[in-house]
Amino acid sequence: MAAFIDLAWTIYADDPHWVPPLKSEVRGLLTPGKNPFHEHAEHQYFLARRGGKAVGRISAHIDHLAISMPAEQGMGPGTGNFGMFEAMDEATAHALIATAEGWLRERGMTRVLGPISLSIWEEPGLLVKGFDHSPTVMMGHNRPEYRAWIESAGYAPAKQLDTYELDITQEFPPLIQRIVQSGERNERIRIRHVDKSEFDRDAAIILHILNDAWGRNWGFVPITDHEVAHFGKALKPLVFEDLIRIAELDGEPVAFMMTLPDMNEALARLNGTLFPFGWAKLLWWLRKPKVRTMRVPLMGVVQRLQSSRMASQLAFMMIEYIRRDAITHYGATRGEIGWILDDNQGMKAIAEAIESRINRSYVIYQKPL
Repeated sequence: MAAFIDLAWTIYADDPHWVPPLKSEVRGLLTPGKNPFHEHAEHQYFLARRGGKAVGRISAHIDHLAISMPAEQGMGPGTGNFGMFEAMDEATAHALIATAEGWLRERGMTRVLGPISLSIWEEPGLLVKGFDHSPTVMMGHNRPEYRAWIESAGYAPAKQLDTYELDITQEFPPLIQRIVQSGERNERIRIRHVDKSEFDRDAAIILHILNDAWGRNWGFVPITDHEVAHFGKALKPLVFEDLIRIAELDGEPVAFMMTLPDMNEALARLNGTLFPFGWAKLLWWLRKPKVRTMRVPLMGVVQRLQSSRMASQLAFMMIEYIRRDAITHYGATRGEIGWILDDNQGMKAIAEAIESRINRSYVIYQKPL
């Protein structure tokens, strides 16, 4: 397991844009009992060696919640995954992929989607655009060569995921400002902070909206109660009340927006370990982070309001309120929204209306077995 984790430090030794994750976090991700993903999944990890030296790694896994979803939503019966993919060369890449495919085929899988490491809610997709800058918190990074190696192994794109960046120091266009101001005059609308003293309550509200809002999206897999508790505990140090908003309509929560300060700006200096002094640096940073970038990993509006003017208005209001606080309280100058499915016209329209642009693209590949 140590060799499996440590390989990334060899692969990216000369890549200035790779952000070393905390090794303890990677081990927790991979370990049953520490990551509730494993409660509804089975897995096998493979390590490639040449001359005794680790030269590649891959995971093969089957998410039983994913294969219970309708096939038209991207996952579905017979669909297994590969992830945690790293390789020193194309021959190693092909050997690893073939090995993962064999493990999945032996268990009755008829199709592969990947890379997904390990859940669709963690780090899905292969980076194909945006190699010239570092990823934000909870986003992946990989070598540019991987695209050709995976495609030459017989894989074709299944879905593209994009992130959008924008300069948040600039006010939004006049039309968006008027939409926000109109919403502020509407007594039916209330945009509120989350309350950390009622963290479990607000986490449950956000989960309910998320499962409803994203329920028909490509690749959707329900989040279990254990996963909510796990992610909540992991993210709680990054939860700042003014950066996560819940929108209420006539007193009912109908939308939310989660924003996280880019912890990668702090992690980049720790080289994957909290010892001997990394823990103190990270704790100091978490007290009141000053960051360049804020990332919006999750945003949702209940299905009954989707495609309505109200949905757009609530979204613009939450974005604007968080934009103001991100600048005033955290010194942020840049925002990143995503990932967003490349065919999600509603979210793409919102991103384009606030004059953001695609800065990184990820592709999830597929192949029949």
